[in-house]
Amino acid sequence: MEFKSYIMDEQAIGRALARISHEIAERNPEEEEICIIGIMSRGASIADILAKKVEALGIKTKTGYLDITHYRDDLSEKSPLPQISETKIDFDITGKTVIMADDVLFTGRTARAAMEAIIALGRPARIQFAVLVDRGHRELPIVADYVGKNVPTARSEVIVVNIPPFDSEISVAIYNK
Repeated sequence: MEFKSYIMDEQAIGRALARISHEIAERNPEEEEICIIGIMSRGASIADILAKKVEALGIKTKTGYLDITHYRDDLSEKSPLPQISETKIDFDITGKTVIMADDVLFTGRTARAAMEAIIALGRPARIQFAVLVDRGHRELPIVADYVGKNVPTARSEVIVVNIPPFDSEISVAIYNK
């Protein structure tokens, strides 16, 4: 891949996630507790950051991590030997507001798979969706409730989110395939 440009630096990401956390608190004022579930892998880091920021606003949170590999409809296209992570949700989601967190929203297939995986665990009162970057090109009718930044892209471009513990820096960049 050929580097094109940086879209967000650490400060811009911090501001976007702070804004999303305030939006979550504003849209869910009646909630005593919100479940924030990160879609593996970088969505887990986004979920951790959002949970801390939402807690700081006075709303209790429970945080979990979701592997959607077995729910994907494009598994054979991704890899003949998919990397499977462990789902870590040690609380009941039934009747709760669940916020799925991910790094990039593209075709909508990951979000659809995550909703199926969440519903397999229980029946939440509602599911909301928070993403750091929405790059367009939907193949399914999926819309994020909370978006850090909209970045119109060409299909030939790739958005890369760098965030610890997976990466040594915090940034969002765009590359040409």
